[in-house]
Amino acid sequence: MKKIYTLLFALVIIQTSFAQEKPKNSIGGRPNIPSDLVFEFGFNQLNNRPEDMGLSFFDSRTFNVYFQHPFKIFGEESGITFNPGFGVGSDKYAFKDPQNLVNNPLLGTESSEMVDLTEIYGDDIRIKTNSLAVNYFDIPLDFVYHLNKTNHSKGFRFSIGAKVGILYEAHTKNKFKDADGLKRKVKDSQNYGLEKIRYGLTFKAGSPGFYTWFYYGLNSTFQAGKGPYGTAASQLNFGVAVNVF
Repeated sequence: MKKIYTLLFALVIIQTSFAQEKPKNSIGGRPNIPSDLVFEFGFNQLNNRPEDMGLSFFDSRTFNVYFQHPFKIFGEESGITFNPGFGVGSDKYAFKDPQNLVNNPLLGTESSEMVDLTEIYGDDIRIKTNSLAVNYFDIPLDFVYHLNKTNHSKGFRFSIGAKVGILYEAHTKNKFKDADGLKRKVKDSQNYGLEKIRYGLTFKAGSPGFYTWFYYGLNSTFQAGKGPYGTAASQLNFGVAVNVF
C-alpha cells in the first residue's frame, strides 16, 4: 500500500510541475487542469455492527486517492458533469476492546472470528494497536452540479454518485508489549471473510478545491455468515477532501 501511495504522490509532483506554466484559478494558485486528483480523509464506521464489535471512532480512519475527469452533459451551460474515475481506498477499523480478528477454522479459509488477544499472547500484555486494514481498488462515478455554470473551476458544487471497489488486500495489526517488556508487532494478511466487491452511494459538497464527502455502503462488508458474530454490517464513511488540480 505504501508503494502505491508513493507512486500517486510522485504523479502529483509531476503533474503539478507540468501545470506550473498554465493559468491559475482563484483558489490559492491551484493548477487549472480539467481533471480532479483528490485526497479524501475521514472516519470509517460499520453500520448495524454487533455490540461486541466496538470501534474506536477517532482511530478508525479512511484515506482515498482518486483521479476523476469531468464530461459535460445536457449542454455546455447546463452546469452538470459526469465525473468517472479510478483510485485506491484504504479503511482502518480500530477495535475498542483488546481483541482482533483471526481465521475461524470451522468456517474455512475465507472467514473470521473475534478473539481476545490475551488468549493468544498472554494475560500480561499492554496493547497499543489492534486494528484491521482493508484496501480496495475503487471506481468513483459522480454526477456533479456546478452553481457556476460557465466556469466550473469557481463556485460551489455538489454531487451524488456511486462507488464500486474491488478488495485487493486486508490485514490485521497488533502492537503490544509483552510481560518481559518486549515490544512486538504482529501483522497477518488474509481475507477474513470480507466481501471481494463493495458498492454504495456517495454525496459530496464544497468548492473545487475543498469539499466534504459521505459514503453509504449498500452491501455487507463481510460475506454472509463468514464474518465475526455473523455480522451483516455495512460501511459508513465521511470526511473532508482536498482537490489538488
